[in-house]
Amino acid sequence: MTWLTPWLGGVAAAVAVPLLVLLYFLKLRRRDVEVSSTFLWKKAVEDLQANAPFQRLRRNILLVLQLLAVAAVCIALAQPSIKAVTVTGTRHVILIDRSASMSAMDEKDARGGAVSRLDAAKQRALGIVGALRDGGLLSGRASGDEAMVITFDSQAEVRQAFTSDTAVLRAAIEGITPGESVTRIEEAIRLARAHQPRRIVEDNAIEGLTAGTPLTIHVISDGRIADAAEAKPGPDDTLEFHRVGLTDGVNVGIVNLRASREYDNPSRLTVYVSLINSGGQERPVDVELLIDGTSARLKLTKVPPATERESTTPGVMLREVGRAGVVFQVDLASGAAIEVRLREPGTPLPPAEDVLAIDDRAFLVVPPAKRLAVLTVSRVQDSWLDVALSGLPLSRLVKVDPARFEQWAREGRLGEFDVIVLEGWVPPPTAAGVPGELPAGSYLVFGGIPGGLGLRDAGESGLASVLDWKRDHPVMRPLLLDRLRVLESRRAEIEPGSGALVVAMTSEGPAVIEASSPGTHAIVVPFAIDKSTWAVDPSFVVFVAASVQYLGEDVGVGATIRDMQPGMVITDRLPSGAENVEVLRPGARRAPMQVGADGRFSFGPLPAVGVYEVSWRGPAGPTDRTSAGGAARLYAVNLADEHESDISAADNIATASKDAVANERASTRTDRRLWPWLLALVLGVVMLEWFIYNRKVAI
Repeated sequence: MTWLTPWLGGVAAAVAVPLLVLLYFLKLRRRDVEVSSTFLWKKAVEDLQANAPFQRLRRNILLVLQLLAVAAVCIALAQPSIKAVTVTGTRHVILIDRSASMSAMDEKDARGGAVSRLDAAKQRALGIVGALRDGGLLSGRASGDEAMVITFDSQAEVRQAFTSDTAVLRAAIEGITPGESVTRIEEAIRLARAHQPRRIVEDNAIEGLTAGTPLTIHVISDGRIADAAEAKPGPDDTLEFHRVGLTDGVNVGIVNLRASREYDNPSRLTVYVSLINSGGQERPVDVELLIDGTSARLKLTKVPPATERESTTPGVMLREVGRAGVVFQVDLASGAAIEVRLREPGTPLPPAEDVLAIDDRAFLVVPPAKRLAVLTVSRVQDSWLDVALSGLPLSRLVKVDPARFEQWAREGRLGEFDVIVLEGWVPPPTAAGVPGELPAGSYLVFGGIPGGLGLRDAGESGLASVLDWKRDHPVMRPLLLDRLRVLESRRAEIEPGSGALVVAMTSEGPAVIEASSPGTHAIVVPFAIDKSTWAVDPSFVVFVAASVQYLGEDVGVGATIRDMQPGMVITDRLPSGAENVEVLRPGARRAPMQVGADGRFSFGPLPAVGVYEVSWRGPAGPTDRTSAGGAARLYAVNLADEHESDISAADNIATASKDAVANERASTRTDRRLWPWLLALVLGVVMLEWFIYNRKVAI
């Protein structure tokens, strides 16, 4: 404890205490009153004796209380203070990570029991709220600290706007529930800055310039944040990282699940499962394959441990998770819901010591086996594309010119084909100059940019080479494009918010794009085949075959239903005449769903991993399940994120503008003055003294 003005308190005590005691030695001056007898005035006589000068003081509770009040006032004047822990700053933004990895059970409560990272994060947040400084007289400050609470996973949400009411902040924190989606913090930072109060900057060159009040941003997370480098806290903001979770957390998880059918034998289904291990020891697990809920296969596999290697920067080690894969082959001609589970070898239990359960299961919906029907639209009689398509095991291959295609579109005959390939032609613009849109269906487009898919034709581009491509995309996975050269192409630009995905990129712009709209799914190659070296490369035939299969398995459905994750939105189109549409979420009851007049609907954000079922009364599509008078369509949603399944907590968070080191405390030791509390004590003592005095007078 320190004293800011001890001399002032000493002087006040030297003056006030003797004066107070002296008052009890003074004789009261009384009026003379004649009475008939003093027998009933014994108390008055005793009081008269007590006030006789220079008489020894008797024990008096009132004197003690008054001395206590005077002592408290004198000590307050001396301004004592103690060192206390409090948070820095006056405006605090508490960002709480509620993503899938925060469900890992590797934290401990006060009794040593296992709790989730999210529960530990909530306790950290409550501690920050408890350290906020109050405003008003008792704090010695004009106003108190304010805080707001934001949760984030794939999306950010304001749980509580700025307030100094700690009870409201605590309620907001305690009400946070875990999510099952990936971690994204950039939106949360932008949301915090959007709520940042504005202030006028004085003494600046530009009159009226304003800036945001500096914030103290508390990030409570395990640090597994894929987009941290995109987040931009303000230059005057303070970023604090409260890490939860272990840096060597043990987890075996499924990070990818896909299936394919053989070209020459579509009834033969191959299921590929990719696993990772974030722990430091090799982990044996049983991988179980279930078809429509029934166990079909079980394989034991060993997943290697995570390793470290030295990077190009001296002294910096790079960590890599252990990886393994499992392949199942089954004969399955019908469509099915595929589920893959991880188990402890020889038991039906989840993997031992695995602290994250969300990625121990993965789901996949496969359509029925069939040979695809393909329609080619081109003005060229014989082309390289014809050669590539002729070698595929198709049930039907038809080629028409653009005029016949438009006629069939008006007649509704395009539904006979699973995939439509456009070569050197796209629907022309309307009379008003609006780009022509594709009818509903699945398309592979060469040498043009169709409208209605969120793409814009920006003119011609010249010679280009492929710089990069998404090697994990189902179409691009088996390809090598480093030798591809494009001589001439249309330059494609993606409209903001369209959701189009650049699958391959050249030095002049996108080379392969996947785009969709409700009812339409397309893979667009802006350059013509004969304007590149692709026709003489074996990868071209592989690309055409993979694209046809990829599009054909998704008949009439947008690309958004593939590889879906929690937090995404299902956008699809039901057959004409669908009625009484309902959706069944994992672990929930069926709920009605609104569908547009054309059968289009959107559902989301998807809250959890699992299989979602949309059912209706009416006709079914080619890949839908049918029952008596109704139909259903299944959608598989998986975590499928290696960054999220690697649960080793990070050492720091590196944003675009500043870094924060793990466990760097968002609190500091400051002087907390005690004089406001002493004044409160004085008030209480004076009230008690007044109460006792009135009781004695009443007696």
